[in-house]
Amino acid sequence: MKRKFAVILLLFALILTSSACAVLQPNERNISDIEKQDTNGAAQDEDDDGDKDTDKGAQNSETDDKNDVLEEDSEEYIKSIIEDRAANVLTAIKNYDVEKLADAVHPDKGVRISPYGYVDVDNDLVFPAEEVKNLANDSKTYLWGYYDGSGEPITLKFSDYYKRFIYDADFLNAEQVGYNKVLGHGNTLNNSFDVYKNSIIVEYYFSGFDPQYEGIDWRSLRLVFEKKDDTWYLVGIIHDEWTI
Repeated sequence: MKRKFAVILLLFALILTSSACAVLQPNERNISDIEKQDTNGAAQDEDDDGDKDTDKGAQNSETDDKNDVLEEDSEEYIKSIIEDRAANVLTAIKNYDVEKLADAVHPDKGVRISPYGYVDVDNDLVFPAEEVKNLANDSKTYLWGYYDGSGEPITLKFSDYYKRFIYDADFLNAEQVGYNKVLGHGNTLNNSFDVYKNSIIVEYYFSGFDPQYEGIDWRSLRLVFEKKDDTWYLVGIIHDEWTI
């Protein structure tokens, strides 16, 4: 009897042990799975953060590069817009082709002609396109301003003014060309960018001609363009040189 009772106890113990193992095994697996998920999730998050940081870094770097390019190439960009237009206008000026020049003049504002770097909006002469066409044969004497130094009035026919205050050097073959960049600096205030806002100013510049003058015989011709209906029109012709 005792032996039979011992066998029953042993079988009961085995059943309890088996049940306990069955209960423990899923719990251990679940813990292992969660740890794996947490590890994978953390790794994924780290990768995502890394990717995001890398992407942000790349984007910031790309933006910085673009800003640098825009800053460095701003004059080149302006040049690409206006170079051909300005060259055609200057060619017309060199050839004294006033009809072709008139075609480039702003249809509403006309073209203001200034003998020196300071643009006198009250006194500098302004010619509409129709009048520009007739300037080559115009025998009328105009008051263009006053000579630097002497203060004497500049009273000349257009043909004479042209020789002295427009094409007094071969600007089509200028030493330097600036696009919205001032090249010639003298004693006269250059207010062109204040007068002509939202414009493109192309400057054709010679640093000097006779070495004995050490650069004070420099010359510039500035052509000012403003946009209307997708076309850049001539609104200003500014001659500049060393002034006293």
